[in-house]
Order: sequence, then C-alpha cells, then structure tokens
Amino acid sequence: MKMVILKEIDRNNFHDVLNLEVFDEQKDFVASNCYSLAQAKAQPECIPLAVYNDDTLVGFVMYCMDFEDSEYWVYRLLIDKKYQKRGFGREAMQCVLSILQQDKEHTKVYISFEPKNVSAKGLYESLGFTPDGRIIDDEIVYCLNYGQRD
Repeated sequence: MKMVILKEIDRNNFHDVLNLEVFDEQKDFVASNCYSLAQAKAQPECIPLAVYNDDTLVGFVMYCMDFEDSEYWVYRLLIDKKYQKRGFGREAMQCVLSILQQDKEHTKVYISFEPKNVSAKGLYESLGFTPDGRIIDDEIVYCLNYGQRD
C-alpha cells in the first residue's frame, strides 16, 4: 500500500534529493534537481518538496505562485527511475493539488511539459488538466480549472 507524503528538503535529505535520477531518455524532459533547488533559492516563491512513499524517497516536486502571472504552476515533477510506473507521480500531484486547492482565491493550476513526454501528457490529462493553447519555451501548457469557490 502506498502512503505518499511530501516533505521539506533539509540538511537530512538534501543529498538524497540531488541523487534522484530519471532514465537517460527522460533527461531532456525535466531540469535537474540541483537546478531546481538553486531556482527555489533565487525565486523564494518556489516550494521544492521531496516525495516519499512512507520513509523511502521516491521523487521531487516543486510548485509556486508564478511571479509573472500570479497563478499557481507546478514547475517540476520527477520520480526516480527506480520508482516509476508505480503511481507515485499521480499521488505526488494529488498531494500538491490538495495543497493548492486550499487557496480560495485561485481556482487554476498550470503545468507545462515537453511535447515528446507522452507519459506526462497522459498523467496530467488523467488528473483533469487540459491544453490551454499556449506553448512556452517549447513546452505545451496545460491548465486544471477546479471551479468557482463559494
């Protein structure tokens, strides 16, 4: 049974997060965790989190309130190659979405991905994301609109 939780990245898991890897054919699809953690330092609106299955580190995710458009974006999702195809990406995304949906002022979340990343496309579409018609930095932009708030 999976019990996926998100944890802060700190001195105890920092190196393990840096050592997460994807398959060689996926390396063009996602920035390195080193780059992502540097980005989070320079852009404090970014929230980097380690993805755990119980006590086992399985991935990395980063979301933010985008500085330019004041909308939520999931900037990164990386599941280590040893743990792919087990549902951890879906569970991690559901955890992030449950955090973002607590903000009653916003009802949309954006994500972008490389057009060749068919796994990401299938995952995001299964979670309710749809293309919003934009291409940014050669990536397809998808949006999840979870409706009006009372």
